[in-house]
Amino acid sequence: MFARAERKTLRVAGGLALGGVFAFVGVATAMLLAHAGGGDAPLFDAYIWRVAQFTLMQAALSTALSILLAIPVARALARQRDFWGRVWIIRLSVVPLGLPALVAALGVIEVWGRQGVVNDLLRLGGLQNPVSVYGLAGILIAHVFFNLPLAARFLLAALDRIPAEYWLSSANLGMGGGAVFRLIEWPVIRRVLPGIAGLVFMLCVTSFTIVLTLGGGPAATTIEVAIYQALRFDFDPQRAVLLAFLQIAVTAVLLWLLSLFARPPEEGATAGRAIRRFDGRRRRLADGVVIVVFTLFTAAPLAATLAAGLAADFGRLALDPLLHRALFTSLAISFASACLSLAIALPVVLVPRLAEAGDAGVSTRLMGRALPAVGSLILLVPPVVVATGWFLVLRLFGETGRFAPAVITVINALMALPFVVRVLEPAYRTHLARTARLALSLGVTGMHRLLWIDWPALRKPFLTAFAFAMALSLGDLGAVAIFGAEGFVTLPWLLFSRMASYRTADAAGIALILGVICLALTLPSTAPERPTERPAADA
Repeated sequence: MFARAERKTLRVAGGLALGGVFAFVGVATAMLLAHAGGGDAPLFDAYIWRVAQFTLMQAALSTALSILLAIPVARALARQRDFWGRVWIIRLSVVPLGLPALVAALGVIEVWGRQGVVNDLLRLGGLQNPVSVYGLAGILIAHVFFNLPLAARFLLAALDRIPAEYWLSSANLGMGGGAVFRLIEWPVIRRVLPGIAGLVFMLCVTSFTIVLTLGGGPAATTIEVAIYQALRFDFDPQRAVLLAFLQIAVTAVLLWLLSLFARPPEEGATAGRAIRRFDGRRRRLADGVVIVVFTLFTAAPLAATLAAGLAADFGRLALDPLLHRALFTSLAISFASACLSLAIALPVVLVPRLAEAGDAGVSTRLMGRALPAVGSLILLVPPVVVATGWFLVLRLFGETGRFAPAVITVINALMALPFVVRVLEPAYRTHLARTARLALSLGVTGMHRLLWIDWPALRKPFLTAFAFAMALSLGDLGAVAIFGAEGFVTLPWLLFSRMASYRTADAAGIALILGVICLALTLPSTAPERPTERPAADA
């Protein structure tokens, strides 16, 4: 598959990626271990247990709400396949994936806050401020806003894989709605549901920005937010370290549980005919209500953010030097972190392919087995925990703000690495299976192979991975919050500061700028392609 020079280059790149990532995370973990001892405080006091319990409780409630609401949404969209606007609703479900959490939190406040649309409508009904967006309620609303579309999209994809022949048979047998759900839909949903629920649960457990913005005080604090508070407000490194190891333990257990459900979906035999759902005609009204409510729930915070942002004084913001510096810093860090993430991802993807060759040495095979763990290491040791370790390291050398850009760049690159690997790995595997032997037999190697064969075929997944890595870095607040210092400011940190100081007009304008940039990066890559199914022959 690879020429001799390419193998040598890949082995060197793999060694650098493996050693660099493990060294970076290992130094942070070693510093946490060094600070774990000493002090007279108990290891796990009532506060830590309360934080741990709230972390798991809010994650469980958020997951349950997201999944329970996603099932009827996915079923409604799967049944109603031909109405106008369906493709735009599916595209709308992608928007929260590319939206920074802080921007979404501002949109949730605009809709559900004290002066929000929901409370205004409820006041007309005689109720006074019946919804409080701060605390557990706000966290649940924001998490459902993010995870309901994600879960619905995964479930819809699973339902769309059901062979068309199943629906034809169900119509011929005269199955009712209950029988269709029990015998056709539920077996498919049941297979993918544990994995989806586990993913949503882990996203909620490691949620930082949403809880920091909407938590509402010590009674609604998660482990990662407690780490931030221990370092930035109490300056209690020992408590921060204990919380960091607790977070690692929680994520380790979740990753192990997720691995138990990582199985490929079962596919039924099909002749490839176009899908026609005959049961959708009887459910149009009910499905229409579900789809409209889902659309309003997802679109309302986006519309509120847009309206509030357009009302901001952009003329004054455009002259704000702090905004200029934050924008330049965010773009520079996100561009560098995206480039670094791709540079690490390439050996992570390619060296295991090299290790599959029959003449691969022992060291290459060992490296091929170890490198895939690099892509998931940041899931085990979350970015806030890594940032905490490096914050403690850099305190030994003086002001941490001087080193913040470089450290945050690496942390953001590792944060995006799991996504980048999952985008590039299947694309590269397919590409190598199609072209590697022919290119090697023709002697097309090195830069010629990259320019003539690899880049034209892999340009789209590369750009998709790069755009998402950049968007993730642009919207990140976790590592920046740990290192927040005078003279170093990013767009999310500036937005959070303006929200904390009740400069809501400026915050809305900054949120609009940040949201537009991130969506411009992510939406073109996630828009669903039009199906190219051939029309089915008449039965």
